[in-house]
Amino acid sequence: MQQRPATGQSELVFLPLGGAGEIGMNLNCYGYGPPDERVWIVVDCGVLFGRETSTPGVDLMMPDIRFLENVRQDLLGIVLTHGHEDHIGAVAHLWPKLRCPVYATPFTVELVRHKLEEAGLQDRVKLKPVPLGGKITLGPFSIEYISITHSIPEPNCLAIRTPAGTVVHTGDWKLDPDPLLGAITNDSALRQLGDEGVLALVCDSTNVLVSGESGSEAEVRRSLIRLIASLKGRVAVTAFASNVARLESIAEAARLANREVALVGRAMRHMVDAAREVGYLRDFPKTVDEEIAARLPSDNVLFLCTGSQGERRAALWRIASGDHPRVSLDDGDSVIFSSRIIPGNELAIFELQNRLAAKGVSVLTERDHFVHVSGHPARDELAAMYAWVKPRISIPVHGELRHLQEHARFARELQVPRAIVATNGQMLRLAPGDPEIIDETPSGRLHVDGRMLVVEEAGFARSRRALSFAGFVGITLVLDRRRRLAADPVFYMEGIPDVVGESLRSAVARALRDKADDLEEHVRIAARRAAADVWGKKPVVRVQLVEI
Repeated sequence: MQQRPATGQSELVFLPLGGAGEIGMNLNCYGYGPPDERVWIVVDCGVLFGRETSTPGVDLMMPDIRFLENVRQDLLGIVLTHGHEDHIGAVAHLWPKLRCPVYATPFTVELVRHKLEEAGLQDRVKLKPVPLGGKITLGPFSIEYISITHSIPEPNCLAIRTPAGTVVHTGDWKLDPDPLLGAITNDSALRQLGDEGVLALVCDSTNVLVSGESGSEAEVRRSLIRLIASLKGRVAVTAFASNVARLESIAEAARLANREVALVGRAMRHMVDAAREVGYLRDFPKTVDEEIAARLPSDNVLFLCTGSQGERRAALWRIASGDHPRVSLDDGDSVIFSSRIIPGNELAIFELQNRLAAKGVSVLTERDHFVHVSGHPARDELAAMYAWVKPRISIPVHGELRHLQEHARFARELQVPRAIVATNGQMLRLAPGDPEIIDETPSGRLHVDGRMLVVEEAGFARSRRALSFAGFVGITLVLDRRRRLAADPVFYMEGIPDVVGESLRSAVARALRDKADDLEEHVRIAARRAAADVWGKKPVVRVQLVEI
């Protein structure tokens, strides 16, 4: 039986509120001190993007931070590992609820600053740059930034030293021997940590099901140069805008193929500007405006576009739909998807690709050519990390549940003494004593719905999904003072076939003759049953009683 720490004894705890049990929306909390006197830091503060199929009308989703709001006075800071949206996208939305300093390396600071300016928070947030390889101290937490490789400039591992032991929090990473842009992984620092003794490794699980290694950006550059040189007509390339090394590779391939580069999409232009601002992309060619590019000979232009995940408002979708004001693609042109499909985006991406194909455009993906490598570690890279760090505890994060479970199994196979799966809301005590889950805290999601931030439990997305599936029926009943029907029922229907409407009216007429005590609910149920009998679907039904 495990021994619980004595009352008042300091503990080191780990609490994921996002990103543990899902890919994206990363937000991790570390607490130190006695149970009633802990101080906290937050590592990363990210979002998920809404999907029309599951969350219609929702632009962004982010962790429900009601727990952190309750300990806000003891929150020392938000520490960001790198600049991807699933790690920084919620900062501007959630900071007003937390009101603590934000720490990041220069490129990530530039990206966050832009978001804060858009939200009107730039003068309120203490945004504190940390140099590459730098160190900060927040109460009992001494945090060292360790350079690692990923698919964005300045990804960082965090070595979080506390009186109870050292935790290595990897963030997103891979082992790329030739990342083209930025530093290579500082494996000597990781090895030194392993020699000093590491309590726990909190580690990326995205590609734990993938054998071997993830591959190098340098190899992709060479392949893109060959591919783009072989193409005729207009060429468009879509990629994650944050993969600045990939953007540089595409621009280099365009230069060698005698093509001018046009950036199409606000995020693409912003990312290039941010990279230049902090000293990256020094050799990136001067780009041309979309309008000028549209007039160039077809063999002399390359459009670098947003929209690799089938986003409806992104540049490539508008081009494929024929409603982009300046850029068009036609028969004989080519689009290269230099990206992977993020799970959940398959239908949108395939629809986008089919729209392009219908215009006679050649669609080229990673299935056709070597145009992409992942930014996350495959199994050989994970094994190397564990060999360097030698943690006593493995804590998988950044993955769906099956990724976390397989990561824990793999860590045990690598002789890690303890591997524990803690999903969102489960508080894990790391020390003293053996690690164990000690509490379940409120967790969930917040939705950015238009200009509003609402809790998922409000059910707006669920209601919209129901409306899109089986339509809406509104029934108004006018009653006199004796609650007798004073006029014929009024029906309002959206998305309901005519034959179903006829059955609904008959069913409601019969229900009104029943003189039920709860007339409103009785009529509602009768209408839904009638629709189900005829149609096989139950629409959303609302009944309104008007008394005169």
